[in-house]
Amino acid sequence: MFLAVGGAQMPLPGKYMDSTASTSAIEGDTPRGFAFAVACYTLWGLLPFYMKAVEHIPAAEVVAHRIIWSLPIAGVTLYALGRTADVKRALRSPRTLMMAALTASIITINWGTYVWAIAAGRTIETALGYYINPLVSIVMGAALLGEKLSRMQMAAAALATLAVVILAINAGGVPWVSLVLAFSFAIYGFLRKTLPIGPSQGFFLEVLILMLPAIGYVLWLQARGESHFLAAQPGNVALLLGCGPVTAVPLILYAFGTKLLRYSTIGILQYIGPTMIFAIAVFVFHEPFGTTDAVAFGLIWLALVIYSWSMVRGRRALRPA
Repeated sequence: MFLAVGGAQMPLPGKYMDSTASTSAIEGDTPRGFAFAVACYTLWGLLPFYMKAVEHIPAAEVVAHRIIWSLPIAGVTLYALGRTADVKRALRSPRTLMMAALTASIITINWGTYVWAIAAGRTIETALGYYINPLVSIVMGAALLGEKLSRMQMAAAALATLAVVILAINAGGVPWVSLVLAFSFAIYGFLRKTLPIGPSQGFFLEVLILMLPAIGYVLWLQARGESHFLAAQPGNVALLLGCGPVTAVPLILYAFGTKLLRYSTIGILQYIGPTMIFAIAVFVFHEPFGTTDAVAFGLIWLALVIYSWSMVRGRRALRPA
């Protein structure tokens, strides 16, 4: 299964490991793979700065341009790697297209929530969502696939649940932004594994499916005189064009990195993103962070330490075999 930040996928260990991963990715780490992974997670961690720069543009319009300008980058990358045949086969499969349309719809909800939350000054909630996403995923695996949770995994999930309850009681309501981000990506990752293609090919197929409604929406805004893309401010044009690279480039780095690293390494490195988002929210955006928030995040961090340790220990147990 995958944890994703801002629309890009991060693998989680277990039976969800992507079939496109090379054997070397499972047997050992490489410095090049580590560099790719750290670069992509760092870019995802810095994404709030970009989303803050486009906060004056409605979230739906930003998402539409993320889709439109990601497609050519993803297409050129697949062509350069010689992987276009995978997409051609997928386009001839009605079942694959239906599942890709479903996963594309879910990722659109996630992107829209993320973009809106940054603009609304709720960046801390996005960090929480990405922190608890892997814990939601392992619980989904147990509930839907009958996977057995270790005691450490159950303890991690319980701590995360307690943290969410504390935040809900303190705020007088459910932290819906965090839960939408966490659960939408967990469901997305679960369904994404039904597509018989790799992560980069699947991303291209999803944005290809979303292209027509995205272009239609942008043209509709233009007809109403509400489009920011062709408005008088040239800065808006540059910002919306940039939505493509900031979406696609980290994913390309991710695709290379995961083939050169063990999944236990990826599983730990994935927390670079939400940690950077959390730090930006508190120290740069100066979003409120009180004692109750500190207690809740402390529980989340403890849960992630337990979860990561169980993952590493499980990896060591597999080595003799």
